[in-house]
Amino acid sequence: MLAVLSKVLAIVVGVVLGAAFLLAGLGLGLSVLVVIILAVTVLLRRDWVPVIYNLRSLAVRKVTTAVTVAGLALVVAVFAAMLILNDGIRTTLAATGDPMNAKVIRKGSQVEMQSGVQPEHLRLLSGQPEVALGPDGKAWASAEVAVLIYLLHEGAKDDTDGSNLSVRGVGPAALGLHPPAQLEGRMFRPGTSEVVVGKALVGRFAGARIGTSMRFARRDWTVVGVMDQRGSAFDSEVWGDVDQMLDAFSRRPAFSSITLRMKDADGVTALARRMETDPQLNTLEISTERRYWQKQSEALGKFVTFLGTFVAIIFAIGAVLGAMITMYAQVSARTREIGALRAMGFRRRAVLVSFVVESVILGLVGGVFGLGAASLMQLKEFSTTNFQTFNEVVFRFHLTIDTSVATMLFAAVMGFAGGLLPALRAARMPITRATRGG
Repeated sequence: MLAVLSKVLAIVVGVVLGAAFLLAGLGLGLSVLVVIILAVTVLLRRDWVPVIYNLRSLAVRKVTTAVTVAGLALVVAVFAAMLILNDGIRTTLAATGDPMNAKVIRKGSQVEMQSGVQPEHLRLLSGQPEVALGPDGKAWASAEVAVLIYLLHEGAKDDTDGSNLSVRGVGPAALGLHPPAQLEGRMFRPGTSEVVVGKALVGRFAGARIGTSMRFARRDWTVVGVMDQRGSAFDSEVWGDVDQMLDAFSRRPAFSSITLRMKDADGVTALARRMETDPQLNTLEISTERRYWQKQSEALGKFVTFLGTFVAIIFAIGAVLGAMITMYAQVSARTREIGALRAMGFRRRAVLVSFVVESVILGLVGGVFGLGAASLMQLKEFSTTNFQTFNEVVFRFHLTIDTSVATMLFAAVMGFAGGLLPALRAARMPITRATRGG
């Protein structure tokens, strides 16, 4: 009974909060529309209060302006960091795929770690007309095995200080399909217990350095190279010989996936149609390699977006209240100025638009500082767990133009919301009362 009541209460609270946010959003949108119409009217009637007046007013009251800007900047930094984090994860995983490569896994598998592809599938797919030929004249196809291992961080004090890593077994064809931008040391020799590690692992995990060894799958593996995969997810992987990996992890004869190089961009669609009608291949699914890796970022991206948006909304409420208090204080301190503006012939709508503009300026200044603070996170690498594969992925925050525009728009909306009610109070103040300063 208590569990049922808890669920009902959770649903009611969710509906009430959803309705409240919906009404608040509709009210804010309608207010923006009304103020824009008033601003256009003021411009057409040449009744605009000079913006220099607002800038000087903010400069004169340095302390309150600085405190409000700092509060707004903090909220904007949180909001921008959420967007930059999401962009960084998507960029890292999307950069892993080559537009001319296709990824084949077992139908129903979300990731290649869950997949099983047979050697017969490799033979059949290699003979398809859409598959390009490699430098050796053979079909450019690579059967790969991907597994998770648990490895301790460098300098770990106990067995709990570690993370999951992705280990990939590849053959000679994979080096052409996923060529490293740079290789320090050398590539592993086929048939040996040698591995190369992604550059993002160096200094983060025990043994991830040239000349040292890593122990997993009941075997010691010698690190002979560090590969630079242009900031992609491969930079967070360990690569070794596919046959050695199959034996070490007892995966033989099943591979995890097959990577194909297509002759043209339409090859994936044509091959997918043929696979659906082929009883020997219809247990598999194919997609572009880029699309496959983009899907790996969806679950994590949704979580980051939800959590970041929730935190930003909570912080934004406080920042809007701070801006509102500041603008109310501005109105109270500038009562005589408001009266003088009205006596000079400025209409109520001109005063309202002027104070709203002043509050939006506050928001935009806070937005600039907040965005600047969040952008500094691009200077450092971060790691997180991919919710699809549960392995650690190292990435950089990535600031885009779209994120910058969205962040500044968010800052302007906060400024608008904080200044609307004080602006209404200023506009409705009678001239006689205002000129007396009371």
